[in-house]
Amino acid sequence: MENEMKSNMEPRPSPQKRVGNFLIAVFGCALLLAFSYRLVFSDSTGFLVFSSFPASEIPIDKDPPSKESTDAIYTRLPQMALNLTKGDSLKEQCDLFSGEWIHSSGPPYTNSSCRYIGSYQDCLTNGRPDRGYLYWRWKPYGCDLPPFDAEKFLKSLQNKSWAFVGDSILRNQIESLLCLLSQVEEGEEIYHDETFQSKTWYFSSHNFTLALIWAPYLIKAEMKNSGHSNDGIQLHLDALDDAWTSQYSKHDYVLISGGQWFLKTTIFLENGSIIGCHNCQENNIRELGTDYSYQKALELVFGFITTSHHKPLVVLRTWTPDHFEYGEWYNGGVCNRTEPYKEGEFGGDPIDQVMRGLEIEEFEKAVADGSEHGTRLKLLDTYHLSLLRPDGHPGPYRKLHPDISKRPQNDCLHWCLPGPADTWNDLLMEIVVNEGDQRYSFSQYIYEHKE
Repeated sequence: MENEMKSNMEPRPSPQKRVGNFLIAVFGCALLLAFSYRLVFSDSTGFLVFSSFPASEIPIDKDPPSKESTDAIYTRLPQMALNLTKGDSLKEQCDLFSGEWIHSSGPPYTNSSCRYIGSYQDCLTNGRPDRGYLYWRWKPYGCDLPPFDAEKFLKSLQNKSWAFVGDSILRNQIESLLCLLSQVEEGEEIYHDETFQSKTWYFSSHNFTLALIWAPYLIKAEMKNSGHSNDGIQLHLDALDDAWTSQYSKHDYVLISGGQWFLKTTIFLENGSIIGCHNCQENNIRELGTDYSYQKALELVFGFITTSHHKPLVVLRTWTPDHFEYGEWYNGGVCNRTEPYKEGEFGGDPIDQVMRGLEIEEFEKAVADGSEHGTRLKLLDTYHLSLLRPDGHPGPYRKLHPDISKRPQNDCLHWCLPGPADTWNDLLMEIVVNEGDQRYSFSQYIYEHKE
């Protein structure tokens, strides 16, 4: 046992040898440490320990794009660029549509400084007593949203033409835009139709034309009054409204939007024959629902846009929520709140969520389809930020000095001017003129390069 233990023991080195061994070990460790450092941090060896580059180190082609590349729908990145996919960005982007309402110093114009405000949205003139709704601005979580710059907007759109296609909510927005632009130049009305629903303004100093085209369904709609039970609004789900398609080629920019007209009682037709309805309550007509007609309309609209030889920049503004409480517009519903909602305080009407969801779904399909045709599309997603503003509607002040004691009809769908709709145009300028949010812009769609 003792001999076995001795044979397993190493002789103890002398002090001089211990010092020598220590120095050799230190020198060896230093060499190993230096080599390891080079492996980890040097890019000249081809070894990388990071699974991805920091955002600031992503290689980006700085050369200006060629004519061919600008006609393409996506941007090609080097293979090492983190395998970016659709929805990512070359640089860290701010989601302009995710944020909160914070206090501001006040609106950029008033009812006395702008002559374009429609009487139903002129809440100040009509006697709305509270003023708090005027002192809010939209603050995206990741950045600041610059205020509308009328001079920059007009200079950027010099010698251009822009059409707004939709319903009275879109008219609400274009009146806001006219008020914002009037700080630099007032547009001269040069056209209106017989109903005054379609109008055109001209900004002579900038040779800029702004048109409002009344097309509440975007597709062909007819009013029937023959006395039959299926009279009313008849929607042709296979035909577009030529009020806007006939003028499409005239414009460099087009903003489109659907809205609450689709919630009305309607009969649906294809090839001239009735195929169903929404809320018609007819035993012999199949109930298909309002989402059916809206999806069909969006498919038809985007099909036209993506295949058209004319390629304007097209912006889709999303669905606008209403804020009726204790009823609807026809049975005593009101909107008398005086402050914005906090995040999560109000989820919105389920049908509004469905309609906005259809818009996103069909928009993304159009983005994919348009990649083959050079189509230019952008999304103006105003739904959520508008959802948080129950205080921004005219309510009973849609008319001059209403008698509140008589419970007048409330408007909880349109927006006071000045008011939250001005922010829609702040965002419009940012995504079109400043190009601040490129999540749904073809020019920023990123192609994952593969060998």
